[in-house]
Amino acid sequence: MRGKRQEISCSFCGRSNSEALVLVAGLNAHICEVCVEQAQEIVAEELYGGAMPAQDKPGAAAARHEFKLPRNITPRQIKEHLDKYVIGQNAAKKVLSVAVYNHYKRLNHPPTSEDEVQIEKSNIMLVGRTGTGKTLLAKTIAKFLDVPFAIVDATVFTEAGYVGEDVESILSRLLQVCDFDVAAAERGIVYIDEMDKVARKSDNPSITRDVSGEGVQQAMLKMLEGTEVMVPPQGGRKHPEQKLVKVNTQNILFICGGAFDGIEKIIARRMNTKVIGFNNGEQEKIDEENLLQYVTHKDIRRYGMIPELIGRLPVVSYLRPLDLEAMKRILVEPHNSLLKQYQHLFRLEGINLIFEDDVIDYIAQTALDYELGARGLRSICEAIMTDAMFDLPGKKEVKHFTVDAEYAKSKLGGGMLDRLKAAA
Repeated sequence: MRGKRQEISCSFCGRSNSEALVLVAGLNAHICEVCVEQAQEIVAEELYGGAMPAQDKPGAAAARHEFKLPRNITPRQIKEHLDKYVIGQNAAKKVLSVAVYNHYKRLNHPPTSEDEVQIEKSNIMLVGRTGTGKTLLAKTIAKFLDVPFAIVDATVFTEAGYVGEDVESILSRLLQVCDFDVAAAERGIVYIDEMDKVARKSDNPSITRDVSGEGVQQAMLKMLEGTEVMVPPQGGRKHPEQKLVKVNTQNILFICGGAFDGIEKIIARRMNTKVIGFNNGEQEKIDEENLLQYVTHKDIRRYGMIPELIGRLPVVSYLRPLDLEAMKRILVEPHNSLLKQYQHLFRLEGINLIFEDDVIDYIAQTALDYELGARGLRSICEAIMTDAMFDLPGKKEVKHFTVDAEYAKSKLGGGMLDRLKAAA
C-alpha cells in the first residue's frame, strides 16, 4: 500500500500547502506569501524607516508617467490630432479637448494656499449610438497625451455583496496599466463604457434592490466626485486575502459613454416635435434626423440615471449618427483607415491592392442599410477580402489586385449580410 503523501507547510507560520496560495521552497524549508509580505515590511521598517526605496518597489523598473502638458499644446491642437483618426463628431472632440486640457492645467497648477481658487474636475458623459466612435475618441486622446488610461465595462458591475464585480474594480484596471504606480494612477483617465446599461428600470426610485442598476450608480458617486478608495490590486473577489491599495480619485478624470438606446423618444417628447396646431414661426426649427444634439441632463435622468450621478458628470456631449458620406470617409481618410490596413497587408506580400470608388460606396451603403455602424465596416471588409487573403499570398505572378463592386457583391452573397446583421 502506497504511503500517505507528506504534507508541506510554511516553516515560519505553519500554514499548510492547502491553506497557502504560494509556498516558496528553500533548501530545507518553505515560506508562504503572507510571511514574505511581513518580512518585506520588517526589512522596510528596519533599513529604510518604513519606506522602500524606489528601485525596490514593484513596477519601479517601468518608466514612470511624467504628467506634464506637451510643450505649446492647445485644445485646438488636441482636436486636430483627433481629426486624423476620428471622422466628424466635432462637438464631442471640442468637449473632450477642452476637458483634458483643463485636466492637465489643474494638475500642473495645484493651489498653494487655502485662499487660492481651486479648480474642480469636469467629468464627461458621451451619448451616441453604437459604432459612432465614443471609445475610439477616448483611446486616441489618451495615446496622444501619454496619460495612464483604462477602459472598463459598466455591465459587469453589481452592488456590493452580489455576484459580479465591485465598482472599485474600475480602478484596479487603471492600477494595472500603471504597473501599480499609485501616484501615476491618481492622475489618469478612466473611460467607463456601456454606462446606459446601469440605468434603473423606471424613473421612480426602486422599492426592491436594483443590484446591477441603481445600486451601481450609487456606488459610483463618491468615486466620481473624488475620495480615497480601497482598491483590490488584482480586481474582483477571487483573491480575498490580497492587500488593498488606497487610491485618491480627486484627480482622476472619468469619461462615461453609452448608446442610450431610445433616448431620442425622450428628447422628442420634451421638444414637442409632434405638436399639432398653429405656431408663430419664431420657434427654432428642430432637426428630427439628429435629436441627440438636443440631449440634456434632464433627458438622461428620465432615461434612468439618478440625479446624484448626473450632477457628478457636468459635461454632456453627443455623437452624431453616421451618414453615407461619413462612412465613406471612415474607410479611406483616417491615418489607420480600414482600406489602408488591407493595402499594407497586401504590400507586405508584394501585391498592389486597389479599391475602386464603386466598392467604397457599396461597403458604406451596406453598413448603413444594416445599421452596423463603423464597427460593421470591418465585418463587411473581412467578408469581402477573406478569399483574396487566402489565395493570393505565395503567388509570385500576382503583382496587382483590384476590388470592385461586382467582386464585393459576389463575396457577400448567399445570406452573408443576414449573418452579419445577426452577429451585430
